[in-house]
Amino acid sequence: FCTADSRHGFLPALKQMANVAALPGIVRQSIGLPDVHSGYGFAIGNVAAFDMTDPAAVVSPGGVGFDINCGVRLLRTNLSEADVAPVKEQLAQALFDFIPVGVGSQGVIPTSSLALQEALELGMDWSVREGYAWAEDKEHCEESGRMLAARPEAVSARAKKRGLPQLGTLGAGNHYAEVQVVERIFDKSAAAAMGIEWEGQVCVLLHSGSRGLGHQVATDALVAMEKAMARDGIATNDRQLACARIHSDEGKHYLAAMAAAANYAWVNRSSMTFLCRQAFARQFNCTPDELEMSVVYDVSHNIAKVEEHMVDGAPRTLLVHRKGATRALPPHHPLVPVDYTFCGQPILIGGTMGTCSYVLTGTTAAMAETFGSTCHGAGRAQSRARSRRCLNHEQVLEALRSKGIAIRLASPKLVMEESPESYKDVSQVVETCQEAGISNKCVKLRPIAVIKG
Repeated sequence: FCTADSRHGFLPALKQMANVAALPGIVRQSIGLPDVHSGYGFAIGNVAAFDMTDPAAVVSPGGVGFDINCGVRLLRTNLSEADVAPVKEQLAQALFDFIPVGVGSQGVIPTSSLALQEALELGMDWSVREGYAWAEDKEHCEESGRMLAARPEAVSARAKKRGLPQLGTLGAGNHYAEVQVVERIFDKSAAAAMGIEWEGQVCVLLHSGSRGLGHQVATDALVAMEKAMARDGIATNDRQLACARIHSDEGKHYLAAMAAAANYAWVNRSSMTFLCRQAFARQFNCTPDELEMSVVYDVSHNIAKVEEHMVDGAPRTLLVHRKGATRALPPHHPLVPVDYTFCGQPILIGGTMGTCSYVLTGTTAAMAETFGSTCHGAGRAQSRARSRRCLNHEQVLEALRSKGIAIRLASPKLVMEESPESYKDVSQVVETCQEAGISNKCVKLRPIAVIKG
């Protein structure tokens, strides 16, 4: 579904996937999902698993990405489109006012150095303790919002300095907050389990990650791993695939720092959830409780995790790298929240600016075929530079307004990079995943208000 030429689309991604297949300790194959496109080291939409018991197996920051635990969170409400439509411009402005957006944006969540250390270690437990999250939010979050392997001391002072002022910020690029309306329910039973009960119900989708802190953790690790590769005689087909043995000092240090950055991302999305709830409460003169603004689920799509999988009929402990890929657990899996036991893990697929998004559910086939993974979004069809050259930001904005979408932007001239024309068709990507059996469609949502950096 990629219409770009060979410089920006499928062929460079295919080469990157092949390079990943040659990394030491890889299990089975390097997997590309329907939204795959070229990235740094690994392609975006690339999944690869490495055997934790193999002393030669590696971990690669390129298999996670610079925005560690970039992910998506869906909130539901008890509002209908008829309740929101008359005030969607005011609501969009309220969200824009409450949630800091844009490159270098600074948060309004007061954070000291000690609080940051605790947030890096505790993840969403810190958010609950400080009153920025509801206790039940954790139950509907991947890893319950906390990776226990996190070690704040593994995160450099430079990374902490970058992360300190950014808690509760959206950032820029493809990150967004959207007010959405349920357009179609494909699986009523699964949707009801998620609290999505009628077409026209209003939801909120938040997409952000670990901001500058995660970027610095990845940068620090790449420098350290290049030295480790020379020392240990590790050769790769691409310099961007810098890596280290999983059980080396560099490998363990990166995994501990990556886990801390992942915790930061969950705290960041929890802080934005708090701000979003406040914006809705002010607009509708109700408490967030009265609006039933519960978290449906929170998924990660840039992360590496230790997981148990069946390989050749036997259980194996693997380090699964998911870059631009979402975990997709089936019904009755022990890691699925009890509320979703019978439908499987919710999978949140964010669309591009102004296009639809989806909620999917995991399948048994995904466990067998893709280490329990599916797509994460539409996937780019052309580079950011090409989008800036070929598109006009005023035309893009007018196209959104013509669809009845309220939009607030910190950087209007960067909007071309995130226009629908810059991406594949998310509906085709989702349909391909369904046909492949690695996820099932549950709910389709369309945006009525978009807030971007």
